[in-house]
Amino acid sequence: MSAYAALAEPHRRQILDLLRDGERHAGELVESLELSQPGVSKHLKVLREAGLVAVRPDGKRRLYALRLEPLAEVDEWLEPYRAFWSKRLDALERHLEESP
Repeated sequence: MSAYAALAEPHRRQILDLLRDGERHAGELVESLELSQPGVSKHLKVLREAGLVAVRPDGKRRLYALRLEPLAEVDEWLEPYRAFWSKRLDALERHLEESP
């Protein structure tokens, strides 16, 4: 699965948001997301397969961490859209400033 397809699901984006602050155990993600443990595990598997999440053993548990490299590709793809919206928002700001 591609990073784009993985990012399409809201719960997976929430998991990535939580991992921005650092590594977490699956149990911590379950508590934060109010999803079942099997549900979180399914999402983590998709994120791992897309290369967005790395996992490492920590005793009997596993720690999950965000991998930034695949997100750089997404960021690069989004750049032209940011430029498009930035121009539009600048024009709106100028219009609002000129309006009585």
